[in-house]
This record gives sequence, structure tokens and C-alpha cells, in this order.
Amino acid sequence: MLQTSSVSLVLIACVLALAGFIKGVIGLGLPTVSIGLLATRMPPAHALAIVIVPAIVTNIWQTFAGPYLRDIAKRLWPLLVGVCLGIWSGAGLMTGPYARYGGILLGVLLMVYAAIGLSKIRFHVQPRHERWVGGVVGMMTGLVSAATGVQVIPSMPYLQAIGMERDELVQALGVFFTTATLALSYNLTDAGLLTRDTFTPAGVAMIAAFAGMWGGQFVRARMAADTFRRWFLIAMLALGIYLAANTALQL
Repeated sequence: MLQTSSVSLVLIACVLALAGFIKGVIGLGLPTVSIGLLATRMPPAHALAIVIVPAIVTNIWQTFAGPYLRDIAKRLWPLLVGVCLGIWSGAGLMTGPYARYGGILLGVLLMVYAAIGLSKIRFHVQPRHERWVGGVVGMMTGLVSAATGVQVIPSMPYLQAIGMERDELVQALGVFFTTATLALSYNLTDAGLLTRDTFTPAGVAMIAAFAGMWGGQFVRARMAADTFRRWFLIAMLALGIYLAANTALQL
């Protein structure tokens, strides 16, 4: 059961405001940042229970903020089906006997995500291979997400590899993350983590996330997003190292 105090609510608000700000500037990062930071003070499963509602709502907004929804659904359905199957197949990974390793896995995931972004490695998937590769990538992402709550590896490199235009990619991220977070919410409900006790922290998190997003969108119009993204990735790398090392020391 999730217990929150006024101090932890302030922490949640600060973390979600920062995560929302980052999402407002670069279009993604809310679950990655918020779960990564909250996991330094609570189990990843409890962090996800707080973050899941703001993540769903902000991603739904991103899903419908563009004209490409039908084309995205037609093109990405194997990825979307795969991520749902992977998440449901991995039910219990975040709360079962292996849950204590979640911090290490999340830390490693953040390091891999940051390293790929900083190295500017680019992959390319031929259109004739998109369906089967998308299904495999979706399944792998779903299993990782079921264990950590984060859906960026290997889905992000795949979505960048299939050659979408910038605006279509942003909307596709909204579609994918909405699908994944809705599937995760089923796992959390089944595990008894989405309860009445999460209403207050989730409400605080949602307000803070939208406030941060508004600030991020304001800043995005006035600064180079590439510069911000580079420092964001460096911070994620440092956070990943800390999470993995700190969890390993506590085992």
C-alpha cells in the first residue's frame, strides 16, 4: 500500500513538474524522468502507480494533436500489439520476487537510452521489414516496461528508424506511449497498486506535470531543443549510474 506524507507530495510535485517541463521542451521523457527520480526514494512499482495517470492523460493529448492518427495506427499496429502482449506477459516482474532488481534494470535502461542518444547512432528499417520487426520490438519493449515502467528501449530507436517525419513521429510517440501506459495500468490494478491511496499523489502529479509542460512549451519556442536534449541525456546517464549502483549496494 502506498503511503504519502506532505513532504513526499512536495517531492512528487517537484519531480513531475521537472518531467513535464522536459516533455514540453523535447516531446517525451515524462515517465522516464519521473520514475527514474522517484525510484531513488521508493520502489519503481510505487513510482509507476503515481506516474501512470499523468502519463496516460498527457500522452492522450499528444495522440490527438495531429492529423496522422489513422496512418500511424495502420503502420504501427504490430508494435502496439507486441507491447501490450509483452507487458501482460511480464505481469509480476515489478512486484514479484525479482522486484528488488528493478532499480538496477531501470538504471541500466537509462544508461543505454542516454548512450544511444548521445552517440547519435541511427538505425534504419526497410519498409518491407517493418511489421515483423515492429512486433518483436514491441514485445521486447513490453517486457522491459513490465519490469521498469519505462518504454523507451528498444521502441525509440525503432520509431526513429522507420523514417517518420518530425510531426508524425511526435504523434506516433503519443499513440505508442498511450497504448503502453494503458496496458501497464492493467498490470498495476491487478497487482493492487492502483487504489484509492494513489488518488491524491496522482492528482498532485497530474497538476504538476501539466504546469511543467506549459513551462516547457514556452521555453521550447525560445531555446535550442538539441542543446537541452543533450544535457537531459547526460543527466539521465548520471541518474542511471546512481540508480544501478545504489540498488546493487542495497542488495
